[in-house]
Amino acid sequence: MTTFHGTWPALVTPFTPENTVNTRVICDLVEYLLSKKVDGFYVCGRTGQGLSMSVPERQLVAETVIEQVKDRVPVLVHIGSLSIQDALILTRHASQIGASGISSIIPPYCTEMAQIVACFQAIAHAAPELPFFPYLFGFPRVVELMQNLLSIPNVMGTKYTGPNMYEFQQVVNLHEKNWYIFSGMDEQCLFARMSGSAGNIGSTLNYIPGVYRKIHACFENGELAEAMQWQQKANQVTEILQGYQFMSGMAEAMRLLGFDCGVLRLPLFPLVEEQREMLQGDLQAAGFFDLTAL
Repeated sequence: MTTFHGTWPALVTPFTPENTVNTRVICDLVEYLLSKKVDGFYVCGRTGQGLSMSVPERQLVAETVIEQVKDRVPVLVHIGSLSIQDALILTRHASQIGASGISSIIPPYCTEMAQIVACFQAIAHAAPELPFFPYLFGFPRVVELMQNLLSIPNVMGTKYTGPNMYEFQQVVNLHEKNWYIFSGMDEQCLFARMSGSAGNIGSTLNYIPGVYRKIHACFENGELAEAMQWQQKANQVTEILQGYQFMSGMAEAMRLLGFDCGVLRLPLFPLVEEQREMLQGDLQAAGFFDLTAL
């Protein structure tokens, strides 16, 4: 049975110099992260530049990851799109290729509750056998939305990205059986666990997944002071990257680990050489390479 818990990288999508999906690097990165004992993968989300790719490109990424994983851990495919029709195509495709579940942002330009619920119902019904995890980010009525989605049989939780732990806990408490709430804010991993999260899905888990495994292990052993120390180490890396446009800095961090993810797609920009050198120095000072070794 598929389990939804623990440490899940929001997988980056590498591109070739010709700006096509680099399936070779995807496979190498998947194997690297599996060797670090991650518990699952979240693909084609914000970190994976899903909304910057065409439908065929997103299908290729999902296929490549699922084929490489070979059922060793679950894979959630983010199918959210500006177009609900594209989202439905991606949902059916995820079902056909053996995804463990699907996820979706709130459709852009949808502001009314009824609109959002209708779109999520359509997505859920397009693959009723797949667990569905709406991705909640920046929406002011999260608890009300999730209450409206409880009647959909395959909604099994959410990826919640935000700092409001009171609201987070309200979502956790909406349901008990087969209800998995992932934190999408890496900086809040420990606090989310303390509030009842099943695990975390995040960008920085591409390069320091071992730190988050330490956080989860310490929490489960009741070693909260040590868990907080690890959280602070992870947050120091996050803070550094935020000073380098985060996604641009993350691409350089991946390169330092030996994974050339190519050029970021617009509207993102790569770092210039001077910034890359400064970032490398900042990361070294923060013990980045020791953390990646975990």
